[in-house]
Amino acid sequence: MSSLHKLVSILPLLIGLAACKKETPKEAEPVIPVEATATRRDSIRRLITAEGILHPRDQASIMPKISAPVRKFYVNRGDHVKAGQLVAELESRDLAAAVTDARGTYDQASAAYRNTSSATVPDELVKSQQDANAAKQSMDATQKVLQSRQQLLSEGALARRLVDEAAVSYAQAKSTYETAQKHLESLQTVGRHEEVKGAAGQLQSAKGKLDAASAQLSYSAIHSPINGVITDRPLYPGEIASAGSPVLTVMDVSRVIARANIPVAQASFIKVGNAATMAQTDADIQAPGKVTVVSPAVDANSTTVEIWVEAANPGERLRPGATVHLSILSETINDALIIPPDALQGSQTGGTSVMVVGADSVAHEHKVAIGAREADKVQIVKGLKEGENVVTVGGVGLQDGAKVHIKKPGEKDEDDKKDEKGKGEK
Repeated sequence: MSSLHKLVSILPLLIGLAACKKETPKEAEPVIPVEATATRRDSIRRLITAEGILHPRDQASIMPKISAPVRKFYVNRGDHVKAGQLVAELESRDLAAAVTDARGTYDQASAAYRNTSSATVPDELVKSQQDANAAKQSMDATQKVLQSRQQLLSEGALARRLVDEAAVSYAQAKSTYETAQKHLESLQTVGRHEEVKGAAGQLQSAKGKLDAASAQLSYSAIHSPINGVITDRPLYPGEIASAGSPVLTVMDVSRVIARANIPVAQASFIKVGNAATMAQTDADIQAPGKVTVVSPAVDANSTTVEIWVEAANPGERLRPGATVHLSILSETINDALIIPPDALQGSQTGGTSVMVVGADSVAHEHKVAIGAREADKVQIVKGLKEGENVVTVGGVGLQDGAKVHIKKPGEKDEDDKKDEKGKGEK
């Protein structure tokens, strides 16, 4: 009986010791539901985006060459004009008078030139020729007299004094002939040429003054140098138009050019002729275009490369000065490793990473290098292999090494099931 009492008394102690020795069960590791997709091979376009400012294809600030009041404008802002069209006129009565005066001077010089070249000089030349002929005839006659008297003197039939007189007359006639001949030669060479040349010079000078006056008058009529639309007209009729200051601005907006600055690394992929799209940021307007200029130099201030994209502008909906969003297709990459953009996230150690679910249903962080990207896919150039499952939903805050469960399309997680069960009970 005493033994039984002892057993009963130590039984609670034994039970307590057994309870102390029993191990507490570990808490089950949570399984995080995620959505994932496998990496795949596909083609992708390398699209380079940038913001640009629109410019007209051609533009002209029309500046008069003279200062004068505006007599009349033939166009208003917004009017379309053709190249060569008269758009404005300046006061020009004084210029017209100057042209009339210059034309009169020119007519006088022209008449003088005609008279000199066709009348005056030939008359003098004819007279000089006649004088030379008469002097030669006189010289020949006195020479014959001298020779005859010398013959008679040798025969003793004539006095010496008569021979000497004949010699003097011959010498005088010869001198007169030589003088007349030199004058004739002078008219035939230097004299006539210089007179005609002088008259021609006066005519040319008068013509130059007439041309200058006519040019000044023509400057009063202002024409458009290009096809386009009038975008500015700062003056009113009667106001002074100053030489060198615009009176009208014409823009050709049938085509527009967007100029943008691209980082050097991206600019290396862009070539002249690449297809592009420009979209106005504050309006639903898009236009296809192409790259027309890629600057060969880097801007020292912004360390970027300037590129131009040109596009047709039907209806002139795209307006110069507006900001547009450019999307440039630099190339199409075939057989690229592709993942959805939703799989990308920032790495805790910097850079870009994705969470990869292995065969053991454990998520592992992989750092990746990105290549081309579009709205629905991204090229991975380093860090992944084809067929690996990357987390697309549920990866935010997911730790490396976490246990995950990849949900099938349409599958609901435990929280969703509890919410639906609670709603059903209510």
